[in-house]
Amino acid sequence: MRMLIINPGSTSTKISIYEDENCLAEESVFHDAPVLLQFDHVNKQVPFRKEVIMDFLRKNGTSLEDIDVFVGRGGSAMPVKSGVIEINDLLYNDTKETKGGSEHPAKLGVMLAYELSREAGKRAFTMDPTNVDELCDEARLTGIQGLYRNAQAHVLNQKAVAREHCRLRGLDYEKADLIVAHIDGGITVHAHHHGKMIDGNVGSGGDGAYTPTRIGSVPVLKLLDYIDEHGTATVRTMCSRSGGFVSFFGTSDFRKIYDLVMSGDEKATLVYRSMIYQICKQIGAMAVALKGNVDGILLTGGLMIYDDITERIKESCSWISEIYVYPGELEQGALAAETLKALRGEKEILEYDGKPPFTGFLFIDN
Repeated sequence: MRMLIINPGSTSTKISIYEDENCLAEESVFHDAPVLLQFDHVNKQVPFRKEVIMDFLRKNGTSLEDIDVFVGRGGSAMPVKSGVIEINDLLYNDTKETKGGSEHPAKLGVMLAYELSREAGKRAFTMDPTNVDELCDEARLTGIQGLYRNAQAHVLNQKAVAREHCRLRGLDYEKADLIVAHIDGGITVHAHHHGKMIDGNVGSGGDGAYTPTRIGSVPVLKLLDYIDEHGTATVRTMCSRSGGFVSFFGTSDFRKIYDLVMSGDEKATLVYRSMIYQICKQIGAMAVALKGNVDGILLTGGLMIYDDITERIKESCSWISEIYVYPGELEQGALAAETLKALRGEKEILEYDGKPPFTGFLFIDN
């Protein structure tokens, strides 16, 4: 079974070719924010990202006809349960139209896998998209009746790393309590309670720490003043693509900012340290969500190759629990392995029907 794994992120496109359990080829192509910001909507990136994929296939002597299954990272459709989902027409259309209300480049994985699979006459799947909803009831409410927090995170990598950590440590993910922080172009920090992501920040929704591409949490009245001056469309883009480092420095290239920090640049140093400080605060909040019962704090994502991020987080959070670092991500392997299991009949293939797991509380909404 030859699978093409497509994983678009806020600053990269990761592509892999797997033959059963074996990775035959893999590449991660970095896209600086100004390159992607030339597209005024995420959907308009499809031809650009498709050409990145086709170039990868050409370099590896492979054509669409050589691929048996297309697997894409997903998001932006209606909320779903965790698992492997076959990409049907409804999922494609809901993803394209952002029916889930949260615009994120991960959605392009579903769109690209679907379109390429139709060209090749094959099947397409996604797994653990960004809109998996496992929130506990207490985490859903806001101070506005009927307006609920939505689930939006790096679900794919968070769950893959949590499961791998439990395997290595002899733990049962379904019984463990973990805090997982995915730290990269986007940053999400979540409480994993007995296999469920029960609370955490809304990654591309103006929530949590600011990141290389996102604004993070901003006091609402301050944000309203900014919207009055700059417009809603500008702020929507800043939530997921042009906030954070892009706002401060005009680039999402962390290496450039880190070089400034190492050279002693005062602005870069403060912006960098403040981001880490905000990550630590989010980790502390998730310790409360788990009532202090934390079996481990797992740090993952592309920025975890920088040891001083780990050290600063340890200074603030090691009193909560032991800290473990898993640099990079396990998304490609997870997409391939779990889809393969589903195709072999070892796990269920979920069908997307557009009906979210959570639709509100009758005793509040009526």
